[in-house]
Amino acid sequence: MWPYPKIVAHRGGGTLAPENTLAGLRAGLAYGFRAVEFDVMLSRDGIGMVMHDPEFGRTVAGRGSVAETDAVELSYMDAGSWFGPQFRDEPVPFFTQFVDYCKAQRIWMNIEIKPVPGHEQATGDWVARQTRSMFAAELAAGDPAALPLLASFSVMALVAARDAVPELPRAWLLERVPDHWQAQAKALDAVAIHTNHRHLTAELAGAIKRAGYGLFCYTVNEPARAREILAWGVDGFCTDRIDLIGPGFA
Repeated sequence: MWPYPKIVAHRGGGTLAPENTLAGLRAGLAYGFRAVEFDVMLSRDGIGMVMHDPEFGRTVAGRGSVAETDAVELSYMDAGSWFGPQFRDEPVPFFTQFVDYCKAQRIWMNIEIKPVPGHEQATGDWVARQTRSMFAAELAAGDPAALPLLASFSVMALVAARDAVPELPRAWLLERVPDHWQAQAKALDAVAIHTNHRHLTAELAGAIKRAGYGLFCYTVNEPARAREILAWGVDGFCTDRIDLIGPGFA
């Protein structure tokens, strides 16, 4: 059974606000979303920051990288101007700041562990331990719906997260689901498979569900496609088009 929200705002505000920012969360809330997918990676001084790209140049101007920059310096960078002048000086959030906002607003979190290459184990370990400390009461209560879901493309990061805090739920994130998916998912002790909807078939969706795993897709922006994959048994998906596909779509 999938205990989480079915429709999730991709990186906060989808196409309506700069990704992975508090402004993005506010945009999602304005459309009724209380579920978000976002990315976290480690700064040079080993602190989780909410960013997608390891290198600067797209959402943060200039040259440089997350792994070569301390967290406080990252937090003063402008992560909004690339999207529009009205978002100028929107900062790069600390992971803890982002989670605090989500908890205060009762926003469920799909946390993608997005390690800078070479920092997979450290990132998985840090995110899991920090999440455990911020969700101690929820873990003690034993309600899976109250917990965030950790996901990653990196098997190393997921193994580190599992070893650090096995009681937190984890999902294996895949562009394409390989033939050996079930053995690897079992080894990771994953509760769900997250995959690109473009490569999913009804047959594969059925096989994943019959095996007892949750099935979540990214990034679904067309209502007709959303209806199709939900009919296949997909449990949920994230979307950029929060203006077209609302939180009650399913």
